[in-house]
Amino acid sequence: MSNRRIAPRASARGARRRDPSGPWVIDTRDVGRRPGSMKRYLRTVPAPDGLGVPGVASVAKGSDILLEVRVESVVEGVLLSGTAAADVTGECSRCLDPLSERLVVDITELYAYPDSATDTSTDEDEVSRVVDDLVDTEPVVRDAMLLALPQVPLCADDCAGLCPECGGKRAELGPDHRHETMDPRWAALRGWRGDTEEENE
Repeated sequence: MSNRRIAPRASARGARRRDPSGPWVIDTRDVGRRPGSMKRYLRTVPAPDGLGVPGVASVAKGSDILLEVRVESVVEGVLLSGTAAADVTGECSRCLDPLSERLVVDITELYAYPDSATDTSTDEDEVSRVVDDLVDTEPVVRDAMLLALPQVPLCADDCAGLCPECGGKRAELGPDHRHETMDPRWAALRGWRGDTEEENE
């Protein structure tokens, strides 16, 4: 798949409470607050709803997203970095063939500690926050994947698409495929001439 991208919807990156047992949530107490402390996580989480446009390019709701991330303690909060991978399905915008591919996106996000300099100097939706020692990775992954999804997916950059007359795939019809066309004004004139000849007979 290729080219134009889908703009992400606004996601709540501020201080909203998380369910500690949620698959997207990471407890920073496992990492500790000493700068430089780090822990790696490998999780399979369910895809949220609205991740792309069904029939164009999307990640199916509830399908597996593989998270491979590390959480590192820094002075201002915790730094999340790594990748998220999911299967994307859709169809070619030219020939309408079904498409599927493995999408892998890079993730880097700072989650600010409460009352840190970053927390007090930024708007709520500008930087992610650590809330009750928890961080929610879903909004970050959602935004990264929406930015990476193609808005006009193609099976190949040189896809010839469909014949506008018969709907056949141009790649299968061959270079000699043609449809006889006539200017509708001439077609009307030909019909009129035919009627006149029959009357004369």
